[in-house]
This record gives sequence, C-alpha cells and structure tokens, in this order.
Amino acid sequence: MRNSFKTPYQTISWGIENLGEALLRAKAEKVLLVTDASFPFLSVKSAVKALPVPYVVFDQFDSNPLYEDVCRGVELFNREDCDTIVAVGGGSSIDVAKCIKLYCKMDPSQNYLRQAPSDSKVPLIAIPTTAGTGSESTRFAVIYFEGAKQSVNHLSIIPKFALLEPQVLATLPEYQRKSTVLDALCQGIESWWSVNATSQSRLLSRKAVELLASRVETYAAGGSDPQLLAEVMEAANYAGQAINLTQTTAPHAFSYKITSLFRFPHGHAVAVCLPFIWEYMIDNPRLCVGTGAPARLEQTFAEIAKALGCSSPRAAVEWFKCLLARLGMEQPRAAEREQVIEALSTSVNPVRLKNNPVPLSQEAINQLYHQIVL
Repeated sequence: MRNSFKTPYQTISWGIENLGEALLRAKAEKVLLVTDASFPFLSVKSAVKALPVPYVVFDQFDSNPLYEDVCRGVELFNREDCDTIVAVGGGSSIDVAKCIKLYCKMDPSQNYLRQAPSDSKVPLIAIPTTAGTGSESTRFAVIYFEGAKQSVNHLSIIPKFALLEPQVLATLPEYQRKSTVLDALCQGIESWWSVNATSQSRLLSRKAVELLASRVETYAAGGSDPQLLAEVMEAANYAGQAINLTQTTAPHAFSYKITSLFRFPHGHAVAVCLPFIWEYMIDNPRLCVGTGAPARLEQTFAEIAKALGCSSPRAAVEWFKCLLARLGMEQPRAAEREQVIEALSTSVNPVRLKNNPVPLSQEAINQLYHQIVL
C-alpha cells in the first residue's frame, strides 16, 4: 500500500484502516455519516459501521443532489449534535457532505446559497468509492436549486482527510467504471490546458494522464488487479488536485446540459464533448489568449499528446474518439436536433469558458454542438 502524504490542504491516506486515526486527529465525538445507496454493497461497509464513536446516517439525497437535500442534512447534523462529517461514496455523497459542512453554522432561516460562506471548522473525512471526480481533494461541490445547477466553491470544504481505498473499485458496475474514469481523464487534460494552469497543476495533470492513458481500457473492462485499481484511484486523485488549482474548462461547461437533457452521467457527457472542442482549438490557435500564445498552447497540446502515447495533438484527438467508440460511449442523439442544439448552445456556463485557452463565440458553440449531438 502507498504511503500517506500531505498536501497544502489535507492529509491523504491509503487504506480504510486509517479511518480510526483520522477520527482521532479530528477529535470526533459524534459523526454524521453521509453515504448513498451503494453503501450496503461496499467492501468498506464493515469498517465504516465499526466507527469508534457514535454516528447517525444521512442518505436521503438524489444522485444529482438538491439544495433541499442538503438542508435536511444540515438539520440532522445540528439536531443530533454532530461535530464531524464522514462522507463515503461517489462525487454526490462527498458534495452533499461538503455543503453540510459549509452551511451547518449559517442562519437556517435564510437561503444558504445567498449567505457569505466561511469556514465552519467542522472536520470532514472523505472516502471516495469511485475513481472519477477527485472530489475528495477539491474545493468544489455541485447541487441543484430550483432546477438550476449551483457551483459551490470554498477552500474550507476541501476534506481535512481523504482516505483512498482502491478495493472499493473492484465491484463497480462496468458503465460506472467507464463514465467515472473518463471524467478523471478529461479533468487531467482540461486542467493541463486551462489558462489557470501552474507548474504544480501541470505536474499533477501529467501524472494523472500518463497513469490513465495505458490503464483506462483495462480498468473499464473490469480489471481488478489490486495494483491497477490503486493506480487508477491515484490518477483520479491527481486529476482532482489539479482541477482544484485550475478549475475545469469548455468540455465541462458544454457537458452539464447534456447530462440533464439526455440523462448522461457526468463523465460520459464531458467525454463526448472533449475531442471536438480540442480539435476546434487545434484548428484555431490564433484565437488563443495569454502569454506566449499560440506557441505555448501548441506546446501544451503536444505535451498532452505525448502523455497519451500519441505522436501529435491531432493523433491524440483521434485516439480519444476511438477510445470512446471502443468503450461504447455513444454521442447524444436528438429527434428534434435543432431545437435541442439551440437549448444546449444557450446553456453553456460562461465562467467555465473563461478558463478555456481558446475563446468560443456563440457561433463556435453552436457549431460544436452540431458535431457533438447526432
């Protein structure tokens, strides 16, 4: 098993056996355990249920968590006098736990989303059960309020402790493996080319992309070798750490409405957008903004391609498209295609687009959705 290590924001430990130590260091006396419907089937269930301190369970939330779900979690946390939160699950469970942590000391008579965020000082321990979002190491969470996606962003919601237990990946369904690992790969690539990229984030991106490039198909096909599972979980965590520094870019901005309209899981939705957006940027380097553009961007694309084992950025785009085909990750199809594309084109998050190295006009957005949606 790999060694535990510290980042500027948290302690990352390998193995569920470190949960007791994390609780001790958090000085936990009563825990709110936030988990989802997969919990009864997890290999870590027994270890978590044997928590050395009293706990109450909160699992009443949707896979796309609602603001109202979080409010119920906050109410339970305070009613039961909890002082620590443990999140076990995928990105949704961890996102709910993050929001409970952020909101639990706020005024419950006012909408939490409209109050100024501050650190509640409540320790949060995250145990991811997928290798995808890297949410256990990011300052972001997503919930939905009145049908609209709300991006929660605050440094204090980065879990104080992240426990990585690769064996939880062994029992994931095939499609969930594919969708989540593609999300991790996309995050590694997007962070690498983000306008916010730093030397540290690029190093993390490189590690994530290089690890995943030669392992994604074996893992997606059900590979259960312990070393493979550990390397995939490690890569997803690296991608999460990278995104924590840079945020996501255009492929993520394009994906959110695809998820809601076509019911595509997040990783699938992002993955079908990425190669077309990358291809557009390769074709339009003169539009690139920032110091040293477009030469810097072309160098970045070449570095990403090399990490993927490809001879050029165009070859990397083709590799990615072929990967999706081999994994059976189909593009969205719409009977009323023009109306759907219009709805998609007006839905793109402009904040995420600002992180993209090549600006995208409304005409370009529409053009790209015509390639993405069949």
